[in-house]
Amino acid sequence: MSGPGTDLARPRVAVTSAAPELYQKLIDLHVTAERQAVEAGLAAGLVALVRVRASQLNGCAFCVDLHTSEAAGHGEDTRRLHALPVWRESGLFTARERAALALTEAITLLAETRVPDAVYATAAAEFSEPELAQLVWAVTVINAFNRLAVTSRIGPRPR
Repeated sequence: MSGPGTDLARPRVAVTSAAPELYQKLIDLHVTAERQAVEAGLAAGLVALVRVRASQLNGCAFCVDLHTSEAAGHGEDTRRLHALPVWRESGLFTARERAALALTEAITLLAETRVPDAVYATAAAEFSEPELAQLVWAVTVINAFNRLAVTSRIGPRPR
């Protein structure tokens, strides 16, 4: 049988150690994006939620594990973390968070959504231009990490 998830045990190239300079550049971009997001006024907890949601959509077990812990460290409620996949139906998220999550999904599922004008307009109404730019960068960077981790089959950290 073949298909998604059927070859998880097969070894893959460790892109992080096979191309350490590029990986370090991505880490540097992540650090810069995180700093600038906070400087622009985005709450660290919101950025963590965005990272978790993108990682869920991309099926990145490593990043879901990492950023769920990060969100909890920023004071995020466990109930909301569990409800993140059904954020639209839960009623647990603010209008600002819903706008960020909708934009995150649209960017992450770019080939399917093309980032609809309505989704973008809702986000633009909730966030200042600097915040919105940083939100787009946060989603872009986590998607890059997700693609590396999923392709390399990097799983959650051992506990």
